[in-house]
Amino acid sequence: MALAACNAQPQSANAATDNRAQTGLQQAPLTIHSTNSEHRFRVMVARTPAEQAAGLMFRKSLGPQEGMIFPYDPPQEVGFWMKNTLIPLDMIFIRADGRIARIAVRTRPHSLEPVLSLEPVSSVLEIRGGRSEELGIREGDRVEWAQ
Repeated sequence: MALAACNAQPQSANAATDNRAQTGLQQAPLTIHSTNSEHRFRVMVARTPAEQAAGLMFRKSLGPQEGMIFPYDPPQEVGFWMKNTLIPLDMIFIRADGRIARIAVRTRPHSLEPVLSLEPVSSVLEIRGGRSEELGIREGDRVEWAQ
């Protein structure tokens, strides 16, 4: 099982005060198809191990339609931690067929406890904590994004 971080050690002394998204990350549109409607997001794509290790660390806020996606090829069991993450996040674990396998709601900032996928996934979407409940996003909903 791969264990990724929502964060890692800062690259510089100024990292803790940086509230910007990681520079240079590809951005992509993402849609979650729920039974009640479609929910559109603009997500940063964390493809490389370094981007995935940095994740959303030290981020002070995340907009209601913003997020970060972590793709995995091939699909695998993964785990995340929140050590240097300042805000609660919803972690949405997505199977290879695009269906949501699991949602970890309002993960606890600064926690070292791993949040696990519990099965092989092809990607993990992080959005603002509590947002999946607000929108009625559920396990089994379908996720589409430009990979």
